[in-house]
Amino acid sequence: MSAHVIDGRACARALKASLTADVSRLTGQGLRLGLATIMVGDDYSSGAYERRLRKLAEQVEVPYRHHRLSSDATQDEVVAVIEALNATPGVSGILVLRPLPAHVDEAAIFRAIDPAKDVEAVHPENAGLLALGIPRFVPSTAASVFHLLDSYLDSVGEDRADFYHRSLIVVVGRSNNVGKPAVSLGYERQATVQSVDEWADRTTGIGRHTRWADVLVVAAGKAGLVKAEHVSENAIVLDVGINPQVGSDGAVRLVGDVDADSVGPRVRALTPVPGGVGPVTDVWLLRNTVAAAELLAGRIPSLSHPDTVLEAS
Repeated sequence: MSAHVIDGRACARALKASLTADVSRLTGQGLRLGLATIMVGDDYSSGAYERRLRKLAEQVEVPYRHHRLSSDATQDEVVAVIEALNATPGVSGILVLRPLPAHVDEAAIFRAIDPAKDVEAVHPENAGLLALGIPRFVPSTAASVFHLLDSYLDSVGEDRADFYHRSLIVVVGRSNNVGKPAVSLGYERQATVQSVDEWADRTTGIGRHTRWADVLVVAAGKAGLVKAEHVSENAIVLDVGINPQVGSDGAVRLVGDVDADSVGPRVRALTPVPGGVGPVTDVWLLRNTVAAAELLAGRIPSLSHPDTVLEAS
């Protein structure tokens, strides 16, 4: 068996087309919107993500601004930038890129963001609403994982509700921006959900948990963590990992948390890295930014949501 490769780029193109139309419609109605990103330091992955967002924002005509602070910027300096953006009418979404330097309290930074502009749901208020199943915003990466999964199920004729009710979803990684939200979204779909992290790999062995999964979401931040012996033959594997590796030629390439070469021949479906979850995440963040603009204007978000169906062989 060879896994079906779930094409995130195709899904992202469909979402991007609908988002472009929505932005045109809403700005034509006088809605003010815009995304602001903040980066502290020079982390490679964060820089690559920022450049992708900048390019995409230009393409869909969402106003964009970026604030880059030095790695020795104080916590008060970071908070001051956030507070200025909170008060800026033309900014509807604020994203603080991670990781932050060790001397900056991440929780304090997230609390400083206006919850109405917190498009990644990292503020305690938004994280709590998500956990309760009534989200203001769904974090873009976790949302993208399940959008790709739903679209794949549609493409192979699976009834979503039936699939989730009988399936075990195992989420590897417990980050606040991916792992924990993914667990909440699994619960929302009434699946059985299990959460594991790096300690399972160090102690009892991660395969003890992952081999039972019908759906495996891997967001551990460790290149090649999941191998063939860690998955079942009929699993659907969604690889969220983005790990930069320097090749012998000095070029940097991105690899996932899943060893695709060994896992691909064994499982039912797999997202590639790059070209899987990442492209959808970028568009979803901008969707949240536009939805935030409508909420700030006292309107119910009216974004179109195409039922993207990915072709499966």
